[in-house]
Order: sequence, then structure tokens, then C-alpha cells
Amino acid sequence: MSGKIIPVLAPTADGRFKLLEDSFQRRITYLRVSITDRCNLRCTYCMPAEGIDWKPRDELLTYEELCRIIRVAVQRGLKKVRITGGEPTVRRGLVEFVAMLNDLKTLGLEELAMTTNGILLKDYAWPLYGAGLRHLNISLDSLNPATFARVTRGDVFERVWEGIEEAARVGFAPIKINAVLQKGVNSDDQEIDAFIELLFRKPYEVRFIEFMPCADWEQWQREYKGAVDVRASIEARYGKLEPVREPNEGHNGPARLFKVPGAKGLLGFITAVSDAAHFCDRCNRVRLSADGKIRPCLFSDIEVDFREAVRRDCRDEELHWLLDQVMRIKPERHHLDDYAQEKMLGSMISIGG
Repeated sequence: MSGKIIPVLAPTADGRFKLLEDSFQRRITYLRVSITDRCNLRCTYCMPAEGIDWKPRDELLTYEELCRIIRVAVQRGLKKVRITGGEPTVRRGLVEFVAMLNDLKTLGLEELAMTTNGILLKDYAWPLYGAGLRHLNISLDSLNPATFARVTRGDVFERVWEGIEEAARVGFAPIKINAVLQKGVNSDDQEIDAFIELLFRKPYEVRFIEFMPCADWEQWQREYKGAVDVRASIEARYGKLEPVREPNEGHNGPARLFKVPGAKGLLGFITAVSDAAHFCDRCNRVRLSADGKIRPCLFSDIEVDFREAVRRDCRDEELHWLLDQVMRIKPERHHLDDYAQEKMLGSMISIGG
């Protein structure tokens, strides 16, 4: 931060640092941490079929550098870290990184989670649990192997399902399954019913995610389906959905959870497009990319660079100062309902998709 005056951030009278709070009085307690932009799938809503130009490895932060930034954020009230990618299991040393983060629970970190596509989960479930990971989200856009292959461009459904079952045996609970709904792909009654019936057999959480505007604008317009329509269709067949309040709601993500009458598991909706009021008004999260940028909003290209500071071994006070800049530039809302095309994401995988 050449030319910048970095004030020393002193603890308050009770020995604590000022909590992370943006300009709209929202407490920031949740950090999504991408450890790689690489992935072993090519999902249609996330990455072009031909792939992307991966970031050079020397631009990616080391696990020690990532952990240092996270440690400073924990001093400021960060309670939850979610490890993402790309696909996090393709980066070597993942288990050791989880153990490093688990040590931060002595400083106040409360929840350590990971989102994965599940391909390597059968092998990783036990080591990750042993290192301290307790919460898993698995991306699974269809329970139909043919549809799954169409969406992911990979014929690996059975490997993913074996990984989910192994994670349940290990003790991860609840198992959260994420499905991005696309009209004409995986959002018809037959596809939806397969997920609902799963909830009658397993105590999992299935979360339907609205398709966000990505690189192909025409594809998004053609395949977007709002959660309101999906919910109405489910209630017509299964009865009224009962809202459920999540435990630890203060630092959970954007899903709204519901109980399906008679089901063991829960159903969630993530409505980034159709309900900005819920998605944005209670936003408690920011994103740290694998190359050391913190993005305060998924739908904004404004970022704060932490890599330069950690690479020259800056003092912690500078990292505190940079976190304050993130708080200052976090927008009130994403304005997708007004400027969807202008806010269109590039490749989701490059920003922790």
C-alpha cells in the first residue's frame, strides 16, 4: 500500500478488536475462501466447455498466507469459514489446511465448512473430518445420472453419490446438497420430485439455487427459473412448506429453509435473483479469492488486494486496515433486478463458484 498511512488498530478496552461491520450496519461473520480456481468438472453454469486460463500457481496464496488473513479476520469477529474452489479437493495439502483453520477455533472461529463437487469425497471424507471439518455442501444438480452428466459434462454421478454416502457414514451432518435449477434442464416436476423424495429417506438438506446471470446472457435468459414457481409446484404436490429457523443463524448463508410435511430432511431456497431483499439485506459474507483478493459482493468486480501486503510480510495492522476498506466498499445490494446484464458474472469458477 505504497503512499498510504496505515494507522495502528489498537484493541478496545476489553482487549478485543473492532468487529467487522459494513456501512449498512451488517455484521460480517462469514468468509468464503477459494483455495484454487481449478476444477475436475465443467458445469454448464460455471465454466465454458473448453475451460479457462488458470491462474499461475505462483499467484495463488499459500495456505500459510491464507491462514494469516483469516486469523486477523477472526480477531475482528469472523465466525464461519467455508472452503471453496474451483474444486478444493484438487489442491494438494487440503487436509493440512483444514487442520490449520481448525486451530483458529481457539481464537473464536466457530464453524468450518467446505463446498465440493464430491468426486474425490469418498477418499477425503475421513481425513477431513479428522482434521476438524464438520460441515459439507455437495454440488449435485440432478439425481438422474444422464441429467447430471449433461450439466457437469462429466459421467461421474456414481462417484459423487458414493462420496455423499461416505460423508454421512463418517458423521458429517447435516449433509447439504446444492442444485442450481435451470429451466429445460433439471427443474421439471420429475427432477424436483426426486430431490423431495430423497428428503423422505435421508435427513439431508436439499437447497435449490436460482441460476445466476453468468457469461452466456442468452443462456441465462432461456434457463432461469425463479424459486417462487418451484416452491408453488412443490406445495401443490406435497403440501404447505413450513419455515424453519436455522441454528447459528447469525453467521449462516443465504438459504431459506423449510420442512416438507413428513420428510426427514429440510428443503432450502437461495434466491439471489428474485428476492434481493432477503439475499442482500442480511448479507453477512465476503469472498477471499485464491490469489488474495477479497470481494465484498459476488456481483461486483470491486476487490481489495491482500496478496501484495502479505507477500512483503506486512504488519497485522495493515491487514486490519485492508479489512476496513472491504467494509467500506461493500454495497447495500447487488441490483440484479435492475441491471442484470451489466452485473452478469464472468466465469463463476474464478470467484469461488
